[in-house]
Amino acid sequence: MKLNTLKTVIVEDEMAAVNALKAYLKKYCPQVEVVAMAHQAKDAITMINEVKPDLVFLDVEMPYGNAFDVLEGCQDLSFETIFVTAYSEYALKALNQSAAYYLLKPLAIEELILAVNKVTQSIAQKDSLERNKVLLENSKVDFNNQKLILPTIDGFEVVHHRQIIRLKGNGNFTDIFLEDGSKKMVCRFLKHFEELLEYPFVRIHKSHIININHVAKYHKGAGGYVVLQDGSEIEVSATYKESFINSFA
Repeated sequence: MKLNTLKTVIVEDEMAAVNALKAYLKKYCPQVEVVAMAHQAKDAITMINEVKPDLVFLDVEMPYGNAFDVLEGCQDLSFETIFVTAYSEYALKALNQSAAYYLLKPLAIEELILAVNKVTQSIAQKDSLERNKVLLENSKVDFNNQKLILPTIDGFEVVHHRQIIRLKGNGNFTDIFLEDGSKKMVCRFLKHFEELLEYPFVRIHKSHIININHVAKYHKGAGGYVVLQDGSEIEVSATYKESFINSFA
């Protein structure tokens, strides 16, 4: 194997998709060396445990299992993963929450190159986020134990959902306020988190999402305002008032 290559396994049940991916990688991503392939979950687990790859292209849905089954069966989750999926709201929420790399079918060459370059950089910097572990944990646990990986300017932060009090839109960024009094600035629009986070997170204003488990008081008005347990007062827009009230029903 050449120096500075990524020992790679492809897990995909459709042979045409395998051939297309291999051709793209050979032409556009020379650092990737495909050393093994598998077409279903059981074979993928065996192959990954034997080969111990740097990178796995992992189809989310396969016959007789899925990507979560594969991860659960792997002895070591330290490899990087690029998930490949047809659009699935459930899958995309899980992948985004864990800051995982993923590609939508049919594959776009530009997105493939970008994902491989990010993986290459992470491996070179030994900047493993343990995305696979977080993704697997989130697929099994309740809200109180779910985690969110927050990419920051100088690295990343892993926080539990229950630690988040509120999220505030700040231009191209989102400020995330935690129960320990700290604030994290993330290069994502507030809309990203609105699509990602479910109950008990509720949008109450164009610039605010709150965790209703941290609401201390609500004061009526046109929309009114809430007082959170950290003492902050947040206006409730009339647009979001009904959904906010219903969240306590």
